[in-house]
Amino acid sequence: MLRFLLYTLLPCCFVISLLTSVNSNAQQSMDKGKQGSSTLLRIAVAANFTPVLKVLLEDFHKQTSIKTQIISGASGAMFLQIKHGAPYDIFLSADSRRPKQLEQAGFALQNSRKTYAIGQLALYSATKNSLEPLSLEQLSINLLKSPPVRLAIANPDIAPYGKAAKEALNHMGLWQAYQHRLIKGINIGQTFAQVRSKAVSGGIVANSQLVLNNLSGVLIPTSYHQAIEQQLIIIRASKQQVAAKKLSDYLLSAKSQATIVSYGYAEMTLTNNSELMTR
Repeated sequence: MLRFLLYTLLPCCFVISLLTSVNSNAQQSMDKGKQGSSTLLRIAVAANFTPVLKVLLEDFHKQTSIKTQIISGASGAMFLQIKHGAPYDIFLSADSRRPKQLEQAGFALQNSRKTYAIGQLALYSATKNSLEPLSLEQLSINLLKSPPVRLAIANPDIAPYGKAAKEALNHMGLWQAYQHRLIKGINIGQTFAQVRSKAVSGGIVANSQLVLNNLSGVLIPTSYHQAIEQQLIIIRASKQQVAAKKLSDYLLSAKSQATIVSYGYAEMTLTNNSELMTR
């Protein structure tokens, strides 16, 4: 169903690296969807939010009896897939830029773009046991001033969490010092896997990944980078717009927002939430 003509539009090596992480899973998921009910709500979701979405969908299914299908991967790849006709019903991106671009290009249902989560960054090391005895209050972002041999971040050019990591390093005046030490993952999921496996000594990951895995790190102040607004849109060509709207409303409910915050995302006040949604 997915036809990618990108090889003639973008540098080949960029396309391959961008799409490799999701093509196989997305195709398998859609093949299963074809074999199942035609009323499946197909959810394209950023990799960082997928574990939390699965938790939230348990209650959503009970409340609505709506059947869903998750296609998880890099936001950039799914953005391109949607532009080339991928049969998704709702897109939960890891940023606000791509949903806004899809909205402007006519791919989104009018007024459906909403901010459903605010991501947070954290510095994490799976090798430095010396950090463990310290409380989070004692830990300082100054730890970054003793550069590890290599530092893992998501690719700033294509990954929202990577862009924020670059901004944080720039804020501290450390970006240039880290230029030759960076290991860039396709998305924040790959970056976390690199650090947790100890293939890389440390990295800047999503705080939600640490919470989900009962790990501790140093939370990077949100003032060090632009807000990681994770927005959703309902696909205009979807035949499941009513079901997609129910999911959107459910994710924005007070109960769901409390759950999202409990998994390491930043809290949105009512005022800020309104501002974010209309920005």
